[in-house]
Amino acid sequence: MAIIDINLPNSILNALRLPKNSPRRQQIKVLKKLLRKARFTQFGQQFRFDEILMSKHPGKKFQEFVPIYNYNKIYKEWWHKSIEGKPDVCWPGKIKYYALSSGTSEAASKYIPITNDLLRGNKVIMIKQLLSLRSYENIQVKSIGKGWLTLGGSTELQKGAGYYAGDLSGITQKKAPFWFQPFYKPGKKIAKQRDWNTKLLEIVKKAPEWDIGFIIGVPAWIQMLMEMIIEHYKLKNIHVIWPNLAFFVHGGVSFEPYKKGFEKLLGKPITYIETYLASEGFIAYQDRQYAKGMRLVTNEHIFLEFVPFNDKNFDIDGDLVANPETLMIHEVEENKDYALLISTTAGTWRYLIGDTIRFVDIERCEIIITGRTKHFLSLVGEHLSVENMNKAIKLVSEELNISIPEFTVAGIPYNNFFAHHWYIACNDKVDAKQLANLIDEKLKILNDDYAVERNSALKEVFLDVLTEEQFMQFLELKGKIGGQHKFPRVLKGNMLNDWQQFLKENFNLK
Repeated sequence: MAIIDINLPNSILNALRLPKNSPRRQQIKVLKKLLRKARFTQFGQQFRFDEILMSKHPGKKFQEFVPIYNYNKIYKEWWHKSIEGKPDVCWPGKIKYYALSSGTSEAASKYIPITNDLLRGNKVIMIKQLLSLRSYENIQVKSIGKGWLTLGGSTELQKGAGYYAGDLSGITQKKAPFWFQPFYKPGKKIAKQRDWNTKLLEIVKKAPEWDIGFIIGVPAWIQMLMEMIIEHYKLKNIHVIWPNLAFFVHGGVSFEPYKKGFEKLLGKPITYIETYLASEGFIAYQDRQYAKGMRLVTNEHIFLEFVPFNDKNFDIDGDLVANPETLMIHEVEENKDYALLISTTAGTWRYLIGDTIRFVDIERCEIIITGRTKHFLSLVGEHLSVENMNKAIKLVSEELNISIPEFTVAGIPYNNFFAHHWYIACNDKVDAKQLANLIDEKLKILNDDYAVERNSALKEVFLDVLTEEQFMQFLELKGKIGGQHKFPRVLKGNMLNDWQQFLKENFNLK
């Protein structure tokens, strides 16, 4: 039994509203739909949604009337009212579900509103992505009807005063159709398990009983799980136990640093499918096999705006300045980095999600995620992005034939100047000094600003080689172990201090 027939008739494809118009028209249509639905809410009344709808240029009027929000600002001014049980605050009705999201920031859990409208839009995009597999070469259709192993946080939701809160996977699972249950792994009981290590061990125990076609999750945790299964059953590779495994759906972080180590665990090639599914909504997805990036969702449930990620719009700490330049979909350019603002069918308005993206194909609206507004290094103008770091790690891994499943970087003072300190997770034998020199050389090639500053105020590059287990221990200490949590690529402030203290106390590293 297949989950869905990928050769669906045109009538169904039309019902899914697959793209026909220009992205600009699609986005204006989405914006109007959002404004009409929310015009009688407190937010809609205060910011004159009716007047925006009557404007000849609703996009520009929307930007003029509605301020930009980050999480702290929108929670303090609006969302706290919804959590207190008040209806019609930013979206019609009461908000019954909240996704707890910590991302890779230092903040405590964020309560992101989840509505039926948002979940409905997410499901449509998931189906569109599944349908896009029709265009892939050598597609293993039979694997689509096998088990779908999703490695996420606990699906058990916390009950609040009139609402439920928890991992987005838990909310999605609660709303999943009955026909999907036989395909869903690890099943409800294991998925509810709150203790992460116990959950992994239970999945390892059950692994021989399942016929898995899809694996879905964050690369680091999926790689760790496959290593545990292979070691426990003394397997040559993961395909010995799951011969129909054909797809890995990943997102949240760049797959490049993980790919070499990941593929060592496989017995045959599989298809990689990238998604951009955040707690706030399904933002983009890979819709063709050899795509440069992911296609932005422009015609469903999210209105997108783009803030050029430069010194004019962001300060040295990655915070947005007052009155930044804000662009719509038809105003962006290829190969420039933008911070993303989203407005969604959950009452998220002009919300700075914290990610930076780059258009790699304007006509197809294809983007790549280049990092976070807070996660970059520019102590002296080196403008080192997470994308630069990922590429350097990939190149070095291939050159030395080693696996680097995790890494992080910190900027530190050094002899009246500055230095970068890298922390690398690598279980292969490697010389730290050689690794530091190679990464440094790759970054000089990838980033002209970095090359200039390495001859000026950025005087040194330090590097410590750790184990992947040490990285995971720190995440566990911070209460960030689990499917949705990723190790921050750049450490600053309190998180850096905690990391340095952790290494000093536990491993005598300074």
